Amino acid sequence: MHVQSSQPLGVPPLELTGERTLPDVPAENYWFRRHLVVYEWIGARVAGLRVIDLACGEGYGSEVLSRSAASVVGVDANPEAYEHARRRYVRQNLSFERALVETYGEQSCCDAVVFLQTIEHLADPAAVLAHLRAILAPGGVAYVTTPNVLTLAPPGAPKSDNPWHLREYRAAEFEQLCRAAFPHVELLGVFHARKLRAHELALRLGWDRVHQRLGLTAPFYDRFTPALASSDFALRPARLDEALDFLAVCRP
Repeated sequence: MHVQSSQPLGVPPLELTGERTLPDVPAENYWFRRHLVVYEWIGARVAGLRVIDLACGEGYGSEVLSRSAASVVGVDANPEAYEHARRRYVRQNLSFERALVETYGEQSCCDAVVFLQTIEHLADPAAVLAHLRAILAPGGVAYVTTPNVLTLAPPGAPKSDNPWHLREYRAAEFEQLCRAAFPHVELLGVFHARKLRAHELALRLGWDRVHQRLGLTAPFYDRFTPALASSDFALRPARLDEALDFLAVCRP
C-alpha cells in the first residue's frame, strides 16, 4: 500500500488505489509526471479564463491551472479526495466542489473544461462529452485525455488489466467519440522525452537483461523513477498509434 507522505499540517494523506494518480508517492512519480505535463500544457492556454477541472482527483492539476486562469473549480465525487484537495490547495481563485461530473455545471458557465484520464472509466462517455459541450460558454474549449490502448494493454488485448477502466481507445476511436459531441477536434499524443526517451533506447539495446543479471533492478528504479520530471514527456500531433495518452482539444 502506498500513501502520500509529507502532507501539510491538517491535510489528510490519500492512499494510492489505482483509480487516480498522486503526487508525493515516489513509486507513482512516473504516472504523476505523465499526467502533470498535460495540466501544464493546458495551463499555458487558459490564462484569464474560467476553468472547470472535472474529476480533479487529488487536486494538484486544478492548482496548476489556477496559476494562470482567472478562476478554477476542481470537481470530484470522492469525499476523501475532495476533503484533501480543499485543504491542501488554497488560492483565492481556486475552489473545490464535491459533485458528479455527469451533472455538474450550468449552461455557459465556463470558458474551458478539463477532463483528464477519466473518460475510460465511464459507462456512457458520449453523454458526458455532450454535457461538457453544454457547460461551455461560446468560444470555449474542452480538453479531454485518455490512455492509448495500444501502448497500455498487452499486444492484442482489448484493454489493460486496470479494473477501473471500462474501455480504452485507439486514436481513431477516441477522435470519433469526441467528434460526436464537438465538430472541431485536434488530437495530440503524449510521448516519452529526455530521460525516458533514453531509457526506451536502452531497453531496445537490452537494458532489461543487464540490470536483472547484475541485480540492479530495484536500486536503479528506486532512483530513476522519483527523478523523473514532466519535461521527460512531450506532446506531439504525429505518430499517434505510438502515443502513451491522447489529448483531444475540442471546440463546438
